[in-house]
Amino acid sequence: MTPSDGLPVPQRTWAILAIGLGITLAVIDSAIANVALPTIASDLHTDPALSIWIVNGYQLAITISLLPLSSLGDIMGYRRVYLAGLALFTVASLGCAFSTTLPMLALARVIQGFGAAGIMSVNTALLRFIYPQRLLGRGIGINALVVAVSSAIGPTVAGAILAVANWPWLFAVNVPIGIAAVVVGWSSLPHTKRSPHGFDVVSALLSAATFGLLIGSIDALGHGEGFPAFLAEMMATIGLGTVLVRRQLALVAPLLPVDLLKIPIFALSVSTSISSFVAQMLALVSLPFLFQTELHFSAVETGLLITPWPLAICVAAPLAGRLADRYSAGLLGGIGLFAFAMGLLSFAFLPAHPGYLDIGWRMALSGFGFGLFQSPNNRAMLTAAPKERSGGASGMLGTARLLGQTTGAALAALLFARLAGQAPTVGLLISSGFALIAAVVSLARLYEIPAKAELRASNPEADPSLHASLLRDEKGE
Repeated sequence: MTPSDGLPVPQRTWAILAIGLGITLAVIDSAIANVALPTIASDLHTDPALSIWIVNGYQLAITISLLPLSSLGDIMGYRRVYLAGLALFTVASLGCAFSTTLPMLALARVIQGFGAAGIMSVNTALLRFIYPQRLLGRGIGINALVVAVSSAIGPTVAGAILAVANWPWLFAVNVPIGIAAVVVGWSSLPHTKRSPHGFDVVSALLSAATFGLLIGSIDALGHGEGFPAFLAEMMATIGLGTVLVRRQLALVAPLLPVDLLKIPIFALSVSTSISSFVAQMLALVSLPFLFQTELHFSAVETGLLITPWPLAICVAAPLAGRLADRYSAGLLGGIGLFAFAMGLLSFAFLPAHPGYLDIGWRMALSGFGFGLFQSPNNRAMLTAAPKERSGGASGMLGTARLLGQTTGAALAALLFARLAGQAPTVGLLISSGFALIAAVVSLARLYEIPAKAELRASNPEADPSLHASLLRDEKGE
């Protein structure tokens, strides 16, 4: 039975636990492999350059399958896709632990990535059925907190495991946690109404090819690929994307939710997300180099200096989630992203020999600003879509994040290749610029409700999706 307005408290608590465990596994595994790459390459007697596929295979699998799996969630039910993804992730983790060659491990990581995509594609959509509408922002804030904490502790967890055990245990520890999450989720996650349309295999393949080629070409450019090859790949991406979009425009419930982009709040929230994650990733790649190569802090000190960022997100995310149930996402996001931009820009004014406090407050301001934006933005994106299209909205949320992060990492790599020692400082300046753009786009959402009200008054039937979006905004949904 589909819950009308959230789950009752005992079931809701267990459902939140199942979501939290799943997303923790998926996010942590994005980080721990990076730390262990040198160890794994040495143990498997393989070229360190080839070992990058342990990371890239995982990320690429998530990228190409996120939107198809979110569409499948609309059709089959978000609960089924989430539990299937969690089970696949758990089995693939066992495969990673028993891998004895690089091809075996890379293949297991690709399968693990498909499982992680099953988790990530619908976890936000499920929140809309777990929490009552009045508490949805709080629930999204808790989810953002789990993601932030998982991202922050990933390298620490990897280091702790490698200190007492060999690298297969990085993946083996997922198995009991994954099994527990499946058991808890099976008994607590809500059954949701299914969409009557079928799964569009052709659109799924086009989507996978388009986003895979797009993100792969951006990443390759950042890691030294020649511009002519990049240009050819981008032309191919544009060609595939054009075919994909034209196909989606003819569908009632498209896999790539281009129809949702007609809703201004949704489109602005997606744009805000992409720009902010470009800024975040560019900054997080630049800062360690700034600390170690220019300011001459040790690797251990660098880790400690970065810590205020995720800690501030942990403070801001649940606070922002509560505020999102009462105040506009455009306002909260604009304030948070402006603070994020000022925090990043302030690194340009560091003293010649900064102390821990000089760096700590700048990191905390950046993290707090980012945390204040994220939960309200996610809530706005999710609730702008009709409830039966929550899977598509959830998939776009994850796709926007991945696209922003990949672009930010590629920009950082490009700067380091071209500017060498000046790259960290320039990277932080550019990232503050992206954060300011995101703040402006977020604030633009403040003008959307009056504009839609005027349009509806003049012609209520002008755009059904606009009409439905306005009704949700007026009700505070």
